[in-house]
Amino acid sequence: MKIKLLYSCLLVAATAGAALAQDTPDPAMTQKIREEGLNHSKVMDIAFQLTDVAGPRLAGSPGLKRAQDWAVSTLKTWGLSNVAREPWGKFGKGWEVQKNYVAMTVPYYHALIAIPKAWTPGTNGYIRNTVVLVKADTVTDLDKYKGTLKDKIVIFDTKPGVERTFKADGVRYTDEELDKMAQATSRPAGDRRAQFDRNSPRFKAMMKARAMRATVDKFLQDEGVALILTQARGNDGTVFTTNGASYADTAKAVLPELETSGEDFQRILRLVKGGIAVNIEADIKTQFYTDDLQGYDVVGEIPGTDKKLKEQLVMIGGHLDSWHAATGATDNAAGSAVMLEVMRILKAVNFHPRRTIRIALWSSEEQGLFGSRNYVLNHFGDPKTMELKPEQAKVSAYYNLDNGSGKIRGIYLQGDSLAGPIFKSWLAPFKDLGANTVTIENTGGTDHLSFDAVGIPGFQFIQDALDYGTRTHHSNQDTYDKLSEDDMKQAATIIASFVYNTSQRNEMIPRMPLPKPQPARN
Repeated sequence: MKIKLLYSCLLVAATAGAALAQDTPDPAMTQKIREEGLNHSKVMDIAFQLTDVAGPRLAGSPGLKRAQDWAVSTLKTWGLSNVAREPWGKFGKGWEVQKNYVAMTVPYYHALIAIPKAWTPGTNGYIRNTVVLVKADTVTDLDKYKGTLKDKIVIFDTKPGVERTFKADGVRYTDEELDKMAQATSRPAGDRRAQFDRNSPRFKAMMKARAMRATVDKFLQDEGVALILTQARGNDGTVFTTNGASYADTAKAVLPELETSGEDFQRILRLVKGGIAVNIEADIKTQFYTDDLQGYDVVGEIPGTDKKLKEQLVMIGGHLDSWHAATGATDNAAGSAVMLEVMRILKAVNFHPRRTIRIALWSSEEQGLFGSRNYVLNHFGDPKTMELKPEQAKVSAYYNLDNGSGKIRGIYLQGDSLAGPIFKSWLAPFKDLGANTVTIENTGGTDHLSFDAVGIPGFQFIQDALDYGTRTHHSNQDTYDKLSEDDMKQAATIIASFVYNTSQRNEMIPRMPLPKPQPARN
């Protein structure tokens, strides 16, 4: 009995030792990756191409195609295999702004900060007319405006959107915040999309307001209004932009609409409410593209070399599409540039992986993770039914980056506790770079969720926020200038190391039990 017990203890110790050994990063390769990623980086050159050169990359737009074509060409130049702009299914109309001029001319001249809402038409040439305030809480309130609005510019009575604050725009995680994340013992239950109660007063009020706005829009269109000005979220000249119409090729026509900076909008509103006439001139030109309604992802591979493991995959990605008010630098040229840099680093250090490494740059993430969801549907399985394809079992892990250009501070496990010790070991060589936190917690809102939904370990890294949420996310401030070069170098270096370790590990990253089928949500 004692002999059997001793044998069992030795076997457990040997197994644990073997597991620890395979998850201890190779110091020589780690150093090569650090040297290439930190001292010979091309990540900012890549970011320049995706932002300043390609321009705004709204889903379906010429700017997105320019960025995709450049990425395809570059990946081929680096020697990757199976590089393609891969269609994932129907998206809808492309759209871009080709001219945007708007100014107040009476009672004096003032150029306005205002951005056309995505997928809205232009003004069909130069217009100039009086601003009219429309106040309508009910349908009957609209009656008093009948016959008075033709060719007018309309605004609504809107409260100031943002109060002054004395907090810094940019922030980094504190040690206390990271410690709290590391000490979490369970991930939040449920899917974050299900946390909004459709029976709550807030939801009902939102739906009522949306329905009323649709009624008002139809009335304004029938009355022949020339342009609508709405107040954008943001302050200090920052405009957080959105869409004003559907991208569907069957969508009905809408009026031209500009999201106006809070300061400019409130100035106009105060003047009009004070009885002072305000005139606006504008010349807005937008272009729709309907020749190709398909959506595309960019993919490419470094082929595996191990006879037993080369059919397995390590995937990395980020979304390449952006909004249109700027060049989408932090959202998400930063993540795409880092992932491209990861592939460049691995090629530069002459790495020949055991497993195949695949990069995917998604499109239409901003409209609902469409690029990654449809890629997963086409390649791995359907989360609605959990009917899985053979390739689903071959993906060791998917790593995503999409929370700005802040440095990596660690990784979210998405509840995969068995991956925790592995990732802690892999982060150990980068503690000096500020990355050593592993948390069981979830994070949401981006493309790793598409993989997680079909049982593939999908991970998003913990990143310092910087001014992502306060200034750049979906705004006219999201430009190359807002990128943090040192942080992006650090991120590419760490992810390259994670990819190396995942590709060389004897076993795949541990998986959680398969999720239950997820019914479709609107």
